[in-house]
Amino acid sequence: MTQTLPKVLLTGGSGRLGTELRALLPEIVAPTSAEMNLTDAAQVRAVVERERPAVIVHAAAYTNVGGAEKDRAACWETNVVGTRHVAAAANAGGAKLVHISTDYVFSGEEGGYREDDTPGPVVNYYSLTKLVAEEAARAAKRHLIIRTSFRPREFAYPVAFSDVFTGQDYVDILAPEIALAIRHALEIEHEVLHIVTERKSVYELARRRKPDVREGTRAEAGVTLPGDVSLNTERWEALKVAWQDDPA
Repeated sequence: MTQTLPKVLLTGGSGRLGTELRALLPEIVAPTSAEMNLTDAAQVRAVVERERPAVIVHAAAYTNVGGAEKDRAACWETNVVGTRHVAAAANAGGAKLVHISTDYVFSGEEGGYREDDTPGPVVNYYSLTKLVAEEAARAAKRHLIIRTSFRPREFAYPVAFSDVFTGQDYVDILAPEIALAIRHALEIEHEVLHIVTERKSVYELARRRKPDVREGTRAEAGVTLPGDVSLNTERWEALKVAWQDDPA
């Protein structure tokens, strides 16, 4: 089934996910951070009023987990205040907000988390800001929160942790899935979707593209990391099957 893309405005278009999405969805409108400073509510609203998107994909975020502990103000401004501004602009412009969130909103004590499982308690400051950002996104009258987790196309570190479990994958694997959700955003009735791949350790994931990566443990990280934030994706898989079966 081919889905016509509604007009989409993308924040974070120069980021890791945003770059992939712009290649997959060339029709997307992606203002730069200078053109649309998320910490400036009036500027965000003005861009949305000018572009009149049907969907706003909010992919911009402060994602440096270690850096967040040192520069909490910058992390909060981007992840929380920025999301508040985008949600308010979405309401003012009648757009649906698709908010890109993270598996780190969960404690990591159990794994296999479903969309309706209670998040928290968070284990670091980045996680806190992303959890609060989800609540900010829910202020949009129409919203879809996508929890995901992705790496650059190449594993960037010399060590990978074998005691951290995740559904995370490389951005070129997950971006087409997220692009599909964006194409169908206006018809998705769920408010939260998990879009990741199968449960694995970060070490297992790293070895797929960096066979010589050294095995380590999260005690080496220098910041508290959750142990198992793998996500259940049955809701997303069911949607894809339904779309494939739709003859329209």
